[in-house]
Amino acid sequence: MTYQNIVTGRFLARPNRFIAHVEIDGNIEICHVKNTGRCKELLLPGVQVFLEKAPEGSARKTKYDLIAVYKGEMLVNMDSFAPNAAAGEYLRALYGKDALILPEKTFENSRFDFYVEHGEEKIFVEVKGVTLEHEGIARFPDAPTARGSKHLTELCKAKRAGYGAMILCVVQMQGMQGFASNDETDPVFGRALRKARAQGVEIRALSCKVTPDSMQILGEESLPLLF
Repeated sequence: MTYQNIVTGRFLARPNRFIAHVEIDGNIEICHVKNTGRCKELLLPGVQVFLEKAPEGSARKTKYDLIAVYKGEMLVNMDSFAPNAAAGEYLRALYGKDALILPEKTFENSRFDFYVEHGEEKIFVEVKGVTLEHEGIARFPDAPTARGSKHLTELCKAKRAGYGAMILCVVQMQGMQGFASNDETDPVFGRALRKARAQGVEIRALSCKVTPDSMQILGEESLPLLF
């Protein structure tokens, strides 16, 4: 997936989950943050960030969306919409042009990000964007997520009902040594993830190539699962 009209800025502050103050060309701009997670380890005062500028004439209240940030020398995409876009591209490449791939498909009490029909296979796919890194390991979640645990429970139900079930953890950075659940932050999700894996839910953690104006999943091989 790609962006248009990218500009560079310097992060100053985040008054709330939805906006950030960013210095762009010497001016302080109020920008939309396309990620409502905590991102405290990313959005540090003074770090370089990349933003997508809205088209001229747009009726938006803010002119910029904050989409990526440097963590040291590593560029991290932090746009919460990007993982689904990248996952859609990945699934189409994985299953081919003849597969039926539908977004936002409901099963029982959950709406999953994708539903795939490929030959005899019928698969529900849930996508999780991963922006948290600690000592070279990608971790999820960065904040407690009851919704994430519910998705895992429903994927187990889908598996028992005869469907395929997959979690795609889209790691919005490159160079990680593995993927782990962030049990310190959300032990309930960690237990649900282990249970889902034991019940046959496929879990893939996929690295991405991130540039200031793009993000693309790298290949089909999952990172080692360290849980």
